[in-house]
Amino acid sequence: MSTARCAPHRTDVTEASLALTAHPSPLVRDTWVSTPEGRLYARIWAPDVASLEHPEGAFVLLHDSLGSVELWRDFPAQLAQALGRPVVAYDRLGYGRSDPATDLPPPNFVALEVQAGLQPVLDQLGIDDATLIGHSVGGGMGVYAAAQMPQRVRALITIAAQAFPEDRTLKAIAEARVQFQEEVQLARLRKYHGDKARWVVDAWTESWLSPAFARWHLREALPQVRCPVLALHGQQDEYGTDVHPEIITTLCAGPSRMVLMPDTHHLPHRERPQEVIDQIRAFIAPG
Repeated sequence: MSTARCAPHRTDVTEASLALTAHPSPLVRDTWVSTPEGRLYARIWAPDVASLEHPEGAFVLLHDSLGSVELWRDFPAQLAQALGRPVVAYDRLGYGRSDPATDLPPPNFVALEVQAGLQPVLDQLGIDDATLIGHSVGGGMGVYAAAQMPQRVRALITIAAQAFPEDRTLKAIAEARVQFQEEVQLARLRKYHGDKARWVVDAWTESWLSPAFARWHLREALPQVRCPVLALHGQQDEYGTDVHPEIITTLCAGPSRMVLMPDTHHLPHRERPQEVIDQIRAFIAPG
């Protein structure tokens, strides 16, 4: 495992957008993926028509507990433009434009997402060589995917991922549960999740704060991850200390690199998009 610390510089989105001019603006296509539980919404950003229709070798994004395709904001387009590769993001069942979920997630929901959502997305889009990028709980889902589907995952990048329910994580989630009792807070989520907004909040807070989830840990899956791993983490992340990227990069079986980003909280790809993309560029570079 190698460790790096970014220089204490903060890049705003405007500056980052001006800097990411290596390739033309990506083409965009929206699509739907069928699963036994319902349809999933997905979006593809690609540098050309061929990779838009057949996004082999894509970066596949796995969103956080309140996330969606839209909440990745400009990052997928910036990534596709900077690196000249297709990018795919999808809404998990119950989120964004995907169909509603009927029940709250079970305690093993992080591992279950591989078969429930990610594999159908890869199957129906014809992706057999993905680089996964998972934010927050999406990072944990990426770990399980790399462990369960090693032949289909070229590399794994985690951003502000958690390896277990740390006290800091649970404290922040408990505070958020109180805040989301206010209608004004819930209304902000309805912009992205519509009538599913309350379910989205409960799926996050009630799952993580449940006693049944207290023993969840990535320690069993990580030794099965043999692909290269990059773990990015903000030093001011309010949802987890740097113990999480340390666990991820120490316990995985393949080559790994941990990068701690100063002056950065839980959204490195939004707070410092240029640095995140630069780290990804260096990580995937041959040699």
